Amino acid sequence: MIKNDNFLRALRGEKTDYTPVWIMRQAGRYLPEYRKTREQAGSFLDLCRNPELACEVTLQPLRRFDLDAAILFSDILTIPDAMGLGLSLNEGIGPKFSRPVRTKADIDRLFVPDPEGELRYVMDAVRTIKPALDNTVPLIGFAGSPWTLATYMIEGGSSKTYALTKGLIYDDPQSAHKLLSITAKAVTDYLNAQIAAGVDAVMIFDSWGGSLGVRAYQEFSLRYMQQIVDGLQRSSDGRTIPVTLFTKGGGQWVESIVKTGCDGIGLDWTSSLADVRKRVGENVTLQGNMDPTVLYARPDAIRKEVKAVLDDFGTSGRHVFNLGHGILPDINPEHVKVLVDTVHEYSRNVD
Repeated sequence: MIKNDNFLRALRGEKTDYTPVWIMRQAGRYLPEYRKTREQAGSFLDLCRNPELACEVTLQPLRRFDLDAAILFSDILTIPDAMGLGLSLNEGIGPKFSRPVRTKADIDRLFVPDPEGELRYVMDAVRTIKPALDNTVPLIGFAGSPWTLATYMIEGGSSKTYALTKGLIYDDPQSAHKLLSITAKAVTDYLNAQIAAGVDAVMIFDSWGGSLGVRAYQEFSLRYMQQIVDGLQRSSDGRTIPVTLFTKGGGQWVESIVKTGCDGIGLDWTSSLADVRKRVGENVTLQGNMDPTVLYARPDAIRKEVKAVLDDFGTSGRHVFNLGHGILPDINPEHVKVLVDTVHEYSRNVD
């Protein structure tokens, strides 16, 4: 029995003691203890591949802040890395693949990694973190969406235009669908293995779905997230496992996203929670959505913005407070404490 299960209750549509809160990238470079552990590991990838150190950085933000969930420390690019694409992650440069997927032959060589083989270090991290949490809060597992992973696999790294990826979906949609189908199967197996290893909820990060047009989003992004949701083991050992979908820039498509059967929809700061609630109804939880840059402001300004987000959502329940995207690396940790404490204090008083 998890002692603080407000996060899970919010995703199930049950009454909570207050609005639960966690923060995307809550274990990261803004924490000095994280930077020290990363230095100890040698590199970001070495940190991800060390279950004990991954456990340590997963727990670090919970020691500082009264967060309502932990999130597995890992990276969305573990799957394409396990496919043999030669991932490197360098400070200030970002992810690079030495063997990007550019041709039909490249796509034909792709395979679905074994979660307990090539990706066993992730499952070992889950199995290390769960007992270390001692049932204090739930553990969130995650993966990147097939579309988002495909952009890195095809471009060979980050991109502003996604020219090669979009060129593929329009010039050769059959090959694009093959790549996305393989990746969707890999993500489904990966998340199911995380569930079997002990995570209490899962989230799919569709970081670059918002770069697509309306029809392309439906065909090349949401279609494959739907396949994953349909293929997930939504119960394990008597536990119900909720799933949240987050498309950055996807607020205009929430009516379609909710039809996947997901339990939660993540929203960035460009959407109004009140507006989205009216559009999707009460049968799905909304997660978000404060602009991460608010955390550069003074504590009183942070409190004001936190309250504005909570007021925008209202008091109908089914809200998980979060930033609209990941926390930025040069944020003052004390400002994060202001955010977390304000969410709890204000939502408890409002309710």
